[in-house]
Amino acid sequence: MRPDTPAENVDHTAEAARLERTAGLYPEDAEALLLRAAAHLELSGDRPTATKLYDRLLASPEALDNPLLVRALKASNLWEYGHEAEARAIIEGVRAASPKDPAAWVIVAESLESHDELEAAHDTFTEAVRHLLTDVPEPPQPTHPLLFGRHRVRRMLGRSHDEWDALADSVHSLPISLDELHDPKRVWSLGSENPAELEAEILRLRAEVGAYREALSRPFPVAILHWPAGEFTELLEAYPALSTEYPSHAEHLTSIEQSLRELSTSGTPNLGIVTGTVPSYEAFAASESASPNDPTLLPQYATTLAARGRAVAWPPQRGAGCWCGSGEAYGGCHGSDA
Repeated sequence: MRPDTPAENVDHTAEAARLERTAGLYPEDAEALLLRAAAHLELSGDRPTATKLYDRLLASPEALDNPLLVRALKASNLWEYGHEAEARAIIEGVRAASPKDPAAWVIVAESLESHDELEAAHDTFTEAVRHLLTDVPEPPQPTHPLLFGRHRVRRMLGRSHDEWDALADSVHSLPISLDELHDPKRVWSLGSENPAELEAEILRLRAEVGAYREALSRPFPVAILHWPAGEFTELLEAYPALSTEYPSHAEHLTSIEQSLRELSTSGTPNLGIVTGTVPSYEAFAASESASPNDPTLLPQYATTLAARGRAVAWPPQRGAGCWCGSGEAYGGCHGSDA
């Protein structure tokens, strides 16, 4: 949610203003765009204005996709510039609401952790993993930060490993173990006067930060455009010239899967799928002063959707529903012969 681009490389105030303007052009994406704008304002140091953006979202007459995440981000931001009592009240409200989205839990728990409220952070992480992962055969990717955060706080508190820590170890993929990564004694080595110890610790930190930044940054260099059946029919009825691109809906779906597999085999990382709608496509064509009948407009439309945060990662996680919207698991649908 918060961009991790170094401040010296980005004018965060200008980027926030650009995102606000974009939100005005694409109201259907306003929530995601304004949250990114608020993140840039926080990075610029203008936390009061970031709070105003969070309040603007929460006061919106349109229903938010994730109001608890917005509240969590607001609480975290408030605490950073002196509004501790209000932040605590919001955090308690978020916890009481038991969010289904892991991100809201992560924000409030890490906010408590960053202010040395380790017991409260531990209780929040534990409450979250029990709420979201009890009787879940395999933890979804978005819940991993909850497991890792809980493991980290327990190491700082000196707690012994339990079943949730073992689960965190099982989903951890970096070459450095969680126990080593979260060892409080590693911090002490940075104060060592031994050059060899300092160099070894700096190398470890560089490796960890590099992996962390890579995990945070999930761009979609290639996003394939997907038209659901209803939109597909409407698109070709309105713009029959596009039938050369889309002979049939079944072929369209097959082509998406084949293209993504070929790209994956060639080594292209972070592939995604964006879902088009006819009104959105028409609006994009108008903004480009182009005809929707022009097939060369389709990849540009896909790229624009991806830039607006509309891409969904491909392939879906194991056990997840297929990207085509059939309601079947990916492994039993378009992923069946993978």
